[in-house]
Amino acid sequence: MSIRVAIVGPTGYTALHLIKWLARHPKAEVTYLASHREQLPHIAGEFPELLGVCDLACQPIDAPAIAKAADVVFCCLPHAAAMAYVPKLLDTGLKVVDLSADYRLTDVDLYERVYQTQHADRGNLAQAVYGLPELFADQIKKAKLVANPGCYPTAAALGVAPLLKAGLVKPTGIVVNAASGVTGAGRSPKPNLHYPEVNEGFSPYNVGGHRHQPEIEQTLTAVAGQDVRVLFAPHLLPINQGILETIYMDPVHGAVSEEAVYDALEEAYADEPFVRVRAGFPNVKHVTDTNFCDVAARVTGGKIVVFAAEDNMVKGASGQAIQNMNLMFGLDETLGLT
Repeated sequence: MSIRVAIVGPTGYTALHLIKWLARHPKAEVTYLASHREQLPHIAGEFPELLGVCDLACQPIDAPAIAKAADVVFCCLPHAAAMAYVPKLLDTGLKVVDLSADYRLTDVDLYERVYQTQHADRGNLAQAVYGLPELFADQIKKAKLVANPGCYPTAAALGVAPLLKAGLVKPTGIVVNAASGVTGAGRSPKPNLHYPEVNEGFSPYNVGGHRHQPEIEQTLTAVAGQDVRVLFAPHLLPINQGILETIYMDPVHGAVSEEAVYDALEEAYADEPFVRVRAGFPNVKHVTDTNFCDVAARVTGGKIVVFAAEDNMVKGASGQAIQNMNLMFGLDETLGLT
């Protein structure tokens, strides 16, 4: 079986990484690139590194034409734009992995409050499956529409979920102190992301108001079976790719041993190919250009501290999307990613 893949919105960083990783996939092939630009580019003209890797020119976003050429669509459009196209794609029988935020938050009112726009596809929102394979693989396997998680929420969920499940940490007072490379802000130019602004700098942004905070809380609430509240403090790192999160939690019952924390992490991820439980501290350098998330933990100062590192463009976006595609088509989830 060869899976025919279409990418809608192929000129952003997530699409670039999808094309590069899918070129190595033994059972998938990119067959259609769909753009809403007036001047449709050749993808190798947009990204010179794809010369000889992908020889496709972009075409219009035409759901029936895409359905003839593909079996699955990766939708790489921004929030609000994605839900304008996803219903038409699903109506043709295509499977969809959406990399925007349009289908991640299950509460419509919350989505509209966080993203300051009305949700135009409530019917499909109710059917979407949150695409974090380590937690929701069984649902992903049956899904027609998968909401690919955000980059920060992926690392946070993988770091915290096993400890909530094991009853080791309190569901309140969780602090996620996170830092991401500049690609996490997308490809559109912004003054604060110019090289002179970012280089040799390190600063927080959107603390208390970042759109990923409710997504983190939603996932951890689903795991814990009770409301989980998080303070999320993102920072901008002067690197291209990578996320490192340091997560502070209070133990449920006074003192807890580091051994018990590691037991919970190792039990949760014993059979998960892309989460590595490490004794030493994770480093973004060790996960760059991989689909791994590295986690470690310490118990100190009366707190349980978990560290999680991933590549925001791979495990935090495109690699995880391919992992989801593999599950949706009954393939080994590691295909094309190792």
